[in-house]
Amino acid sequence: MGLRFIFMLTRNDRTVGDASEQLKTALSLGVRHIGFKDIGLPIDRLKVLNQVIKADGATSYLEVVSLDRQSEIVSAKAAVEIGVDVLLGGTRVDDVLPILAGTGIQYCPFPGRITGHPSVLEGSIEEIVESAKGLALREGVYGLDLLAYRSKEDVPALIKAVCAAVPKPVYVAGSIDTPERIAILKDAGAAGFTIGTAALDGKYPADDKDVARQLGAIIRDVAALNRHLSPLHKKNLASSFGQLKETWSPKIAGQINDMQIKLAKFAGEFAWRFHRSGDELFLVHKGRLLMKFRDRDEIIEQGEFIVVPHGVEHCPVALDDICEVVLLEPGTSMDAGTAHDLEG
Repeated sequence: MGLRFIFMLTRNDRTVGDASEQLKTALSLGVRHIGFKDIGLPIDRLKVLNQVIKADGATSYLEVVSLDRQSEIVSAKAAVEIGVDVLLGGTRVDDVLPILAGTGIQYCPFPGRITGHPSVLEGSIEEIVESAKGLALREGVYGLDLLAYRSKEDVPALIKAVCAAVPKPVYVAGSIDTPERIAILKDAGAAGFTIGTAALDGKYPADDKDVARQLGAIIRDVAALNRHLSPLHKKNLASSFGQLKETWSPKIAGQINDMQIKLAKFAGEFAWRFHRSGDELFLVHKGRLLMKFRDRDEIIEQGEFIVVPHGVEHCPVALDDICEVVLLEPGTSMDAGTAHDLEG
């Protein structure tokens, strides 16, 4: 699984008042992981946000920022009532686990000591790692929500140490606002991260400060780290065929899995042949192609194609001066034979 970007509809640890509008923008861009916090909006509006997120097929998150035991219990119960998919944050595992039991909600509490609002992570790397290891051993704890960039410690070292110490997903939250910080998370082995304030306030490096551009830049950077960007660009067939000089000499123009896309110019008649393995597709880009079979002849006009199954004898003939053909065939060398082979 690649690094997961979770867009939080929050600013300074509070769900924003225009969360519904920001949610529409995120969903239109294909953001698949979206969360909010238990402070800032009434539960009825949080329920609506959750319904919209899940109706679009995205995953919903609620992050707890309550500072006292009773408030955290109330927040856990709210997560159940709202019906979110994932509950992030909080520190009172003994109180929360019984509330979430049997709900299917994935629970990812904070390791370490959490203080203040906005929340701050305190303690040494060693102390935070020990806390993380203890939490990861608990049945019902799905993963961890690490406030790494809210710590005074060496943040890259902290993330790497926690990820190495626990066998469960580690999500990193708090003050992630540059591609460099996201790259650190990927390198450290984090499962995902949250961004809220940085995108809503236009702090992420992008072409513009509006939320759509901000989210677009984050999505692009995450896709690059996950190697989900295509290095391939479109090709023009007329231009590509114009570069071919020889006839009956196919050139590889691209590949799809184990199938090669080849371009070839045909002139006159080729020899009778067949392939012992591997079917072959002939698509006529320009001109007219006659495909001879032992039982019939087929004329393939411009814009038409024909599939020749393996083992079937065939003889291609260019009916015009030059016939330009796109070939699709296995990338491995096909075992070609001639009519003489069949006779033997």
